[in-house]
Amino acid sequence: MKPTILLVDDDEEILDFLERILQSKYSILKTTAAREGLNILEAEPVHLVISDVMMPEMDGFELCKLIKCNFEYSHIPVILLTARNTIQAKVEGLELGADAYIEKPFSKEHLMAQIASLLNNRAMLRQFFTSSPLAHVQSMAHTRADERFLESLNEAIYSHLEEEDLNVEQLARFMNMSRITLYRKIKAVSELSPLEFISIIRLKRAAELLAGGDYRIYEIAAMVGFSSQSNFARNFQRQFNMTPTEYQATKLQERKKIRDGS
Repeated sequence: MKPTILLVDDDEEILDFLERILQSKYSILKTTAAREGLNILEAEPVHLVISDVMMPEMDGFELCKLIKCNFEYSHIPVILLTARNTIQAKVEGLELGADAYIEKPFSKEHLMAQIASLLNNRAMLRQFFTSSPLAHVQSMAHTRADERFLESLNEAIYSHLEEEDLNVEQLARFMNMSRITLYRKIKAVSELSPLEFISIIRLKRAAELLAGGDYRIYEIAAMVGFSSQSNFARNFQRQFNMTPTEYQATKLQERKKIRDGS
């Protein structure tokens, strides 16, 4: 599926121009009003927002601020387009959380490169989190709102890690959120379903325990909520491309080298 980009500009000619140059690579949603843009964000899964700054009623700065302060949308990168080329305007936009600030007139190539860079960077961080056993959940956060959400989510899962039947409904209750809101946010930040996210947090905690070397593998499997050692081992290998035994041996060898070196 193509990533979805929301275009916000009160000039319909610019909206049409942006749509023409982007629609081959991205799905496009567009509006001439910032408030309508917020309504679209509430209804549609959007991967990136491109907004003009100078607009009536609500300008691009205010729209950017509202996006970055709302945890449901705070993960979405925002590119601001403007004819205001003063340093003060750029600083204001970046302080409000804009991920890029592009002056008009702009080149098609520059805009396309910025979009690709922002989306690829987020994809790389998600890949790093899911493939690296000890990568912290906050490595995917791009804003303070995302940091707070991911930390709270991580703590909620940790508090019930031994429960094999931990599910989305329970997790939503622990987070004081609706199931749909929780699902959308986890999916948007990590590209994982809530159940996949729970499983990865279980496996990452297991990796920490394996690295410590204080427990047997069957004990760790039970501590992180797996019904059997074999089920745990299959999931661990599928996620991190090595067995728990191999991972533990590697970490113990690293610790030995550090001790011998000191």
